[in-house]
Amino acid sequence: MSSSLPPVFYHFFRTPLPYARTLVLQEQLHALQLSQRRLGVHKDVLLLLQHRPVYTAGRRQHEDSVRDEKLRLTNIGADFINTLRGGELTYHGPGQIVGYPLLDLSRYSPAMGIRDYICRLQKTLELHLREGHGIKPSASEHTGVFLNPTTKVASIGVQVRHRLTTHGFSLNVTEEPLSWFNQIVACGLADVRAGSIEGVEGRPISLTDEIPVLIERFGKLYEREMVEMDPNNEGEIGRAILEVEEIARQAGPWATEPIEAPIA
Repeated sequence: MSSSLPPVFYHFFRTPLPYARTLVLQEQLHALQLSQRRLGVHKDVLLLLQHRPVYTAGRRQHEDSVRDEKLRLTNIGADFINTLRGGELTYHGPGQIVGYPLLDLSRYSPAMGIRDYICRLQKTLELHLREGHGIKPSASEHTGVFLNPTTKVASIGVQVRHRLTTHGFSLNVTEEPLSWFNQIVACGLADVRAGSIEGVEGRPISLTDEIPVLIERFGKLYEREMVEMDPNNEGEIGRAILEVEEIARQAGPWATEPIEAPIA
């Protein structure tokens, strides 16, 4: 851990968040970081959460190319959002940890490159599987974490602007996301299916219990102290987080499985 770097402040949302509003939150925090950096008072943040069921397309996919998929997937009970992250079509929902690190890569000396940043994300997830669950990840030419050559348990898709990061990673903890993944070719990998920690262990896994140790491993790989955030004492950042939490509480129930049967 580098003593010369400030801590990363983390927050875990306990109610699944609507994706579109969370995307707005990331943009709000990115703008705050950019403006506060000029004054030397900006903070690095790690947001950990679950989403309400949503399919997201990456920046390589134009809206016209996914129009039919958008119609089909919204009809089975999920939202559909086009994003500016890397990667292709994927799914987020309850039972899956999503992490959004909002870090200033220029804090490191020399400044951390995007390849190093993504590599550390991948190593964080791999370390979590090995140390937390005795699961040895399978090597792959593709970004993300695999249980074997045809089963993917975690995805990575990031955006870096002005050396400030947005978007991040997802990790399937329970089996709940799998029936939603079965509706699509996730990340453009036709021969790959989704897996989960719960599926490997063959027993129920508490997603909430995964959070503290995942935070610890994130801090280890990025050489940073991790400090829990109190949104009530964080000014504009805290108010933005509390607003999204209230929106999530008011959003009501969500679909726990696709309305129609998965594609055979």
